[in-house]
Amino acid sequence: MTELKSQTISNKSIKREDLELFLNGLLKINEFKDYGPNGLQIEGRASISKIAFAVSATKASIEEAARLKADALVVHHGLFWIFHGPRAITGPFAKRVLPLVKNEINLFGYHLPLDAHPEVGNAAAIGHLLGLGKCTPFGDHKGCPTGIKGHFPKPIKSVELKEKLEGLLEHNVILSSPNPNQVLTTIGIITGGANGDWIHSLNEGLDSYLTGEISEHDWHEAKEAGIHMFAGGHNATEQFGVQQLQKRINEKFGVETIYIPSENPA
Repeated sequence: MTELKSQTISNKSIKREDLELFLNGLLKINEFKDYGPNGLQIEGRASISKIAFAVSATKASIEEAARLKADALVVHHGLFWIFHGPRAITGPFAKRVLPLVKNEINLFGYHLPLDAHPEVGNAAAIGHLLGLGKCTPFGDHKGCPTGIKGHFPKPIKSVELKEKLEGLLEHNVILSSPNPNQVLTTIGIITGGANGDWIHSLNEGLDSYLTGEISEHDWHEAKEAGIHMFAGGHNATEQFGVQQLQKRINEKFGVETIYIPSENPA
């Protein structure tokens, strides 16, 4: 069984509507044109006393939330995406949906709003771990930022940054670099599958770029353009936002919470 982390135990409860209002307002979901719906995706019981958090709404995370008798599951990657279109509730999809319905678990999903948030977002959390200064919004998806950019507290060699990121992410980092010993001062961060967005670092005069995934052609093109590109894994770079939400909810409502990590190496 996957190790569970970051558990806070309490006997308090909140209304589903209050949790939804808090999360939707904090993440400003109406400002984004996303790939799917943000907010409450599957309605469960009205009273919530235990909330589970995970990067993705997978069979494993949903079954674990049910085993723990969670009343809600908050994720970064929900169940409904524009590119899937209408879907029959069969096969693997049914194995995700049906346990939520059967156990009356509320599913909340927040995608781009959680990537981009300047305080609890995936990119912002990594920026904080790196000690970045002068952080500002970064990236552009239909007029909205998707990450952050900032300055390193002190110049760092490209190869040294790779090692530091591997420690922070607990994941192998692929580096595409024109010179691994070059000293870096600035970085743009968009987590997950934003491999093509290294171009924003180039256009904004930054030294480097961090995301989760990297393609064959981006490995070549970023390096040839002079950008030091770091790919630290989709799941690994996006594990921080939901944990930041967990902390905020603990502070705001004091309900029992638990984080369910994923074994996904991608």
